[in-house]
Amino acid sequence: MNNVTLQEVKQDFLYPISSYHGKDYFQGLIPNQKLQRFTAEINYIAGLHGNGKLSTQQAFQKIEYLCQVLDGINEF
Repeated sequence: MNNVTLQEVKQDFLYPISSYHGKDYFQGLIPNQKLQRFTAEINYIAGLHGNGKLSTQQAFQKIEYLCQVLDGINEF
């Protein structure tokens, strides 16, 4: 497997994207995918915090950064 394919497989495994079934498919698809990725990353951060791998301060900083990135998306 080349490096690009391996990265794609890893991304698909870590951040699976479910199908979008909204009313306006073309308007909602991309924001839906970004929101699904956001929630997956929050779940990983929460899991790492719960297992003691991240401190509360580190987890808060990472979640705050993800919220700022999500707020910066103007396509919603």
